Amino acid sequence: MDIVVDQITKKYGNQKAVDNLNFTVKTGEILGFLGPNGAGKSTTMKAITCYLELTDGDIRVGGASVRENPDEVKKHIGYLPESNPLYTDMPIVDYLAFCARLQGVAPERVPDRVGEMIRTCGISREKHKKIRELSKGYRQRVGLAQALIHDPEVLILDEPTTGLDPNQIVEIRELIRNIGREKTVILSSHILAEVEATCDRILIINKGQIVADGAAEQLRSQAQGDDVFHIQLRGTDPARMLEGLQTLSSVKNADPLDADNRFRISCTKGADAARDIFTLCMRNSWYISEMIPFKTTLEDVFRELTIN
Repeated sequence: MDIVVDQITKKYGNQKAVDNLNFTVKTGEILGFLGPNGAGKSTTMKAITCYLELTDGDIRVGGASVRENPDEVKKHIGYLPESNPLYTDMPIVDYLAFCARLQGVAPERVPDRVGEMIRTCGISREKHKKIRELSKGYRQRVGLAQALIHDPEVLILDEPTTGLDPNQIVEIRELIRNIGREKTVILSSHILAEVEATCDRILIINKGQIVADGAAEQLRSQAQGDDVFHIQLRGTDPARMLEGLQTLSSVKNADPLDADNRFRISCTKGADAARDIFTLCMRNSWYISEMIPFKTTLEDVFRELTIN
């Protein structure tokens, strides 16, 4: 089920939390929704779930408008907010049955749906406990189970791995990827490595507007500037090495990193600077004890686009 965000704006007084935002998420796609605090991520997600009323624009979920038919939209959405509000004094099975009834699941189907969600979300061993007795990781699993209990076509996840340990993050990541094979998923997170490992596509917003949209590799490629190496040379004094490096046509800039013959080399993108450096070293009887290429990371892209 596609999500079409069509020129939406949300104002709080004179402040625009979201400013003319426009994007589409296709069926079966996991979209990573990134941005600094206050960028408008949660506002957009709440608008999709009909929790907030838009100032301008519209959102359509499977063709249904959040303005004209919010009740129809809600039927197709499962939502896990950042706070993951749970009734902690309820046993897991009772809580999920309660959520199923709230979501309009037919009474005769409730036990089967509860059992399926317990298996799907990996909480079989804990199912007889009360929610307050669960670890943070298992509480997140229960939150996912309640979001999925009515078998929605769209899943909205706001910071689903906040506070989890590395093992729990991997488990939740795999669960989301499995779910994403059949559903449309929007995932918001500040853990950039998590987004890169989980999502098919990444959308970055800043100050309520889109500043980047594409697969992680595509965004890195677009942001990639000069090729950069950190190298360590042996065989003569640093001043002579620096002078030699700066004569290479493929080297735009060479700077010493420390007193141990280490240099930061900025090279023309696409030029074979590594070959030129090897040739220079062979000609002068120097040798390379270290050469480390540096690539643009998603964190670099994020900082470049949202730093101001």
